[in-house]
Amino acid sequence: MNNPIWVMSSALDNLSFSEVLQKAKSVGAQGVDLCVFRRDGTRTDHVATHLEYENFTLESASKVIDALNEKGLKASIGAFENCIGGEPEQQLKNQNHLLRLIRIAHLLGGDENDVTVGTFVGYNHELGNQENGFQKNLERYQKIFTPIIKYAEDLGVTVIYENCPMEGWRSAGYTSTFNNLSGVLAARKLMYAMIPSDAHGEIYDPSHDVWQHTDPVEVIKATDMKKVKRVHVKATRNLSSSKQIHWGGMYPVQDVDKSLAQKAGVPVPDHEWDRHNYEAMLPGFGGSDSMDWRAFVEVLKDRGFNGPYEIENEAALSKATGNLAATLQGYEATIMFLSPMLWPLTEEGYQYDRKDYQPLKQVAQKNGPEVKMEDLS
Repeated sequence: MNNPIWVMSSALDNLSFSEVLQKAKSVGAQGVDLCVFRRDGTRTDHVATHLEYENFTLESASKVIDALNEKGLKASIGAFENCIGGEPEQQLKNQNHLLRLIRIAHLLGGDENDVTVGTFVGYNHELGNQENGFQKNLERYQKIFTPIIKYAEDLGVTVIYENCPMEGWRSAGYTSTFNNLSGVLAARKLMYAMIPSDAHGEIYDPSHDVWQHTDPVEVIKATDMKKVKRVHVKATRNLSSSKQIHWGGMYPVQDVDKSLAQKAGVPVPDHEWDRHNYEAMLPGFGGSDSMDWRAFVEVLKDRGFNGPYEIENEAALSKATGNLAATLQGYEATIMFLSPMLWPLTEEGYQYDRKDYQPLKQVAQKNGPEVKMEDLS
């Protein structure tokens, strides 16, 4: 294997675009997944905006490509929001921003440069609370994403969904923590069947299946590998806690009246993300996690995955410390952890073989207008 290792830029939210590239190069990465969230969005966790997305032109794209080539880095872009549910005005803004990112990816070379666009699907809880709510969310997805994926297809761009259920996306007062349709393999397979196209696929993050007590190795065995364009590197340490003893491992920890819970001796969530019993980690940094990474990498190798492994740093002992040096240490340690599994052994140890590296090309020939959902209907 000789898979490149990239960093996701969400953990470098306080740095500029050029600083992100410099840090990515310094830790030994071969690429960057650039977060390009809306600056007026409602999401506040793990967000960053590392490209100026308004008035993005061929000239803007040329400057980005030149900066990446100067560092010898590849890139993709993404923003991870609720595109099929939530407040209608925000929902439409998220859809239109995704269309904007597809256009930007096209200007950056799209599929020819392997510049994908990452996104969430999200979930519509008004539909989800009804009988057959999951099916209704699938139909909502089909309605919204059919023109989006057709637009991406026409521009030579691939849209990829991450599988995080976004378990803390709503208040702990809600019973369910399933807030992103693409959070389970069954949904992703159904989605691809509903919109048959090569212009969409997935970023598979094994950490989300680990806390759901699902083996990522078996998930990969059951996955259509043509759809897996990226693999996120993020670890989960499953915990045995009083919350699990009281609430079980099948459903989220529920929020109840605090005084009643104290009187009864029942633990409740400390915050909206404290619903399941795990700690976010990076593999090889600060302890052992609850996954067999060797087995996971081997099954990806056996199934022919040759794309980037992207380090998504949300680790309690790294990004969550708020310390930039600890964040960078986490990246470095994870690259060292992965290198014997992904890179050839040389006289200088395990090193990425750059023989197949190709700089990004200036592919797009014209700007093309920005489009909105109303233009596609």
